[in-house]
Amino acid sequence: MRGLVIKNTGSWYTVKTEDGKTIDSKIKGNFRLKGIRSTNPVAVGDYVIITPNQEGTAFITEIEDRRNYIIRKSPNLSKQSHIIAANIDQAFLIVTVNYPETSTTFIDRFLAGAEAYRVPVTLVFNKHDLLSEDELRYQHAVMNLYETIGYQCVEVQASAEPADEFSVEKMKPLLAGKVTLLSGNSGVGKSTIINALLPHANLRTADISDAHNTGMHTTTFSEMLELPMGGYLIDTPGIKGFGTFDIEREELTSYFREIFKFSKDCKFSNCTHTHEPGCAVRKAIEEHYIAESRYNSYLSMLEDKEENKYREAF
Repeated sequence: MRGLVIKNTGSWYTVKTEDGKTIDSKIKGNFRLKGIRSTNPVAVGDYVIITPNQEGTAFITEIEDRRNYIIRKSPNLSKQSHIIAANIDQAFLIVTVNYPETSTTFIDRFLAGAEAYRVPVTLVFNKHDLLSEDELRYQHAVMNLYETIGYQCVEVQASAEPADEFSVEKMKPLLAGKVTLLSGNSGVGKSTIINALLPHANLRTADISDAHNTGMHTTTFSEMLELPMGGYLIDTPGIKGFGTFDIEREELTSYFREIFKFSKDCKFSNCTHTHEPGCAVRKAIEEHYIAESRYNSYLSMLEDKEENKYREAF
C-alpha cells in the first residue's frame, strides 16, 4: 500500500493511505537512506510503501524518491542531519521583530537552506499589534530589504479578527492547494497562526518566557494538517538555530541571490568575497546594493564551513 507520512512522533509514523485511512507504522529493521546521514530516515511529507500486519499497524518497507526536503543539523551534537519535511511546495517562515526577536542571521540561514533545496519562502511578520512605532519602522525596513531581494513578505497579527487588514485570512490564498512548511523560532506564534487558520486544530500555545524574551517549545513533533482550501500545512517544532548542512563552500554564494548576482563580476571566478582584489560583491556592499546584515550572515555561514563546527547547541 502507498501512503503519505503525515505525522512523526519519534519511532512511530502516521501514514495516510490512498483511500484516506490512517495507519500507525514503524520502520522495518535497519532502514537507512543511501547518501543521507540522518537521524530520521523517514520524514513528514514522504511517500512510502507500507505492509500492514496482524496487529493493525504496518511496516514501512520503501520510501519514494523525494522531490526536495528541508534539512538542518541534528539537535544533538552529532554530525548528522535532521530532515524537517519532504516534498514541499513552499515554506512560510514566521518572523517577529520582538517578543521574541528573530535575528536576520536566522532568517538568512533559513533562506539559504531553502534556496539550496529549491524551496520558495514567504516571510510572515507576526505580532504587528505588539510593536512600538520604532519597531514597526524597523519591521518595514526589514520587509523592504527582503522584498528587494525577491522574497514575498506578509504582515499579520495572529489574533486579529477575520475582517482586520492584518488577519491571517490574507494567508489563505497563498496556501491553497499547496504543501507548506511552517517554521520559525519558538514563540513567534506558529501555533496561534495555525489555530486561526484551522480552528479545529486546537494546538497548544505557551506564553513567552519574560526572563529571556524567548519562546518555549509547544510543538514537539512534525505534523501535516489538511487545509479546508486544499493542501497541507506542516507544523514543525520551533527552531532555536538553523545550522546549514551539506552546503559546499563554493556553492554558498549562489544561495544568497543578490550576492550571486554581483559575484559574476568578480575578478576571480572562485572569489570568496572576503579579501580578494577586484571583488564586485564587496564593492556592492560599500555602495549599499547589498545589505551588510546579509553579507555578515554569508560570512557566518562561510565560517561554519571552515571550522566544520557542530559545537553549537541547536
